[in-house]
Amino acid sequence: MSCGILLGSCEDNFDPTITGTLAPANFPKTEADFELYTLQAYKPFGAKWGYADVAWQNMFHGYEYGHVIMFDLPTDLFIPFTAWGGFFEFFSKADFDFLKNQDKTSHFEKVRYVTRMTQIIADIEASSLEEEAKQRFIAEARMGRGLTMYYLLHMYGPLPVIMDPAEIGTAAESDLSRPNRETFVGYIEDDLTYAAEHLAVSPEQYGRFNKGLALGILMRLHLNEKNWESAKAAGRQLQGLGYSLYNDYAGLFREITEKNLETIWAVSIDPAATGNNLQGDFNAWPLYNLPSDFQGKNVNGGWPPMGVFTPSWEFYDSFDPADKRRALMVESYLAKDGTQKDRSNMPGPVLAKYPDESGPEFQGNDIPILRFADVLLMLAEAINNTEGPTQEAIDLVNEVRSVHGGIAGLSESETASPEAFNEAILRERAFDLYFEGVRKMDLVRHGKWESALQQAGKNPGPALFPVPQYAIDVSDGTLSQTQGY
Repeated sequence: MSCGILLGSCEDNFDPTITGTLAPANFPKTEADFELYTLQAYKPFGAKWGYADVAWQNMFHGYEYGHVIMFDLPTDLFIPFTAWGGFFEFFSKADFDFLKNQDKTSHFEKVRYVTRMTQIIADIEASSLEEEAKQRFIAEARMGRGLTMYYLLHMYGPLPVIMDPAEIGTAAESDLSRPNRETFVGYIEDDLTYAAEHLAVSPEQYGRFNKGLALGILMRLHLNEKNWESAKAAGRQLQGLGYSLYNDYAGLFREITEKNLETIWAVSIDPAATGNNLQGDFNAWPLYNLPSDFQGKNVNGGWPPMGVFTPSWEFYDSFDPADKRRALMVESYLAKDGTQKDRSNMPGPVLAKYPDESGPEFQGNDIPILRFADVLLMLAEAINNTEGPTQEAIDLVNEVRSVHGGIAGLSESETASPEAFNEAILRERAFDLYFEGVRKMDLVRHGKWESALQQAGKNPGPALFPVPQYAIDVSDGTLSQTQGY
């Protein structure tokens, strides 16, 4: 969910009401004040066009420069999208060089968010709040800070951030030299570990950060750093929190069944939202994914002539034909003008993972960011990389295949060696997690970024993004460009 800073709006679950004048002398003081103050932690994680902060900022889970555009669209699962040009085309071709010319709308500016969370944490620590309230608010702020740094790491590599409140407003802020990777990863790990210790498993208000999210992102961090034992430990903790696979894969993305025991954390969508940024978060994915001539349930035609996110036929054909997860891609349809659309005239299947059930334009479906299926597949990978393809690890993958896909377990050849099993896990992650913003990190971790994209007909450059040139210019030579640019 996304909350405006202090005087902005917050979506349906906890709307702030502010009266009088806010100043350091009188705000924040009470527990209610600090609750409102800490809601700033949620700002980058909504599903809107963006938010105002120094300059216009894109959200990590929004629609332009969001997680699926940055981490899924460039990969081997989706074909290039050229109809609109610009950043949509560049991302879809895995050509990130254009990001050097970004202005302060760049995600690089999220280093300022990190500084703000550092100040908020210090203010909470210095307050006279009861210890339980302090820990809860600090955990939310550290969850937001840790998740932000996790995303920044997978965009730019380690970045200069302010973690010590004593450095705020000092010359330290002008030193933009990058920390080493171990240090930066340590910042993220510390934040997520604290959050996992102090966040509730099931917060009273739906959409708040929770313990499962903290452990899940921590698990992703350890997995991507190939810290397999720590990834296993986080996975074991998650197994004990009461989550389970939902037996209707399509139902995970439907409004009526969006709250279930598999979805660990999702962007909470307001079904009444109309796309106005002053309202709650909204789901616009059908408008991006349905072709303009598509006859839908409520959305009769999306915005582009073909979907921005059009899976390749190669990816579609890689599924077992009986796999229920493939059914969320439409192989043929009758266009609005009566033309039959199929493989003969479609560049790829239509992505319908989020059905158009509300409408007429914006949907009410929540957007899952972390699911238990992801956890089981990550745990299988961590086990395989420490113990080999044990029966437990194989069973974890087969459980996902059975419950979600309705298909048989992996073959003997797919589990014959750690290498073969890793390949099978990577495929299974694509089958279950496509269009959920994890594919780029998966390919990089498995050493497949270049080879997978080349096989898909793309010409990838570096997997990381370049730092915007304006940031390098103002750093007086202390900020280094991302390797490869």
